[in-house]
Amino acid sequence: MPETRDLQVKLATLQTEHRDLDDVINRLVEEPPYDQLQLQRLKKRKLILKDQIAKLEAIVVPDIIA
Repeated sequence: MPETRDLQVKLATLQTEHRDLDDVINRLVEEPPYDQLQLQRLKKRKLILKDQIAKLEAIVVPDIIA
């Protein structure tokens, strides 16, 4: 199924971006003083990515009721 493959690629891309943002946030916080507004924007983007990842995972990995 090509559609599933496309969703898996999109999911992997979002997960990579989420990890990268996490690294950027950690580096930013380690070097005070840092821009609080920039930090808030990065965290907000990270939360948006987390929501998108959760939605795609729900589609790609179906619930199996035992």
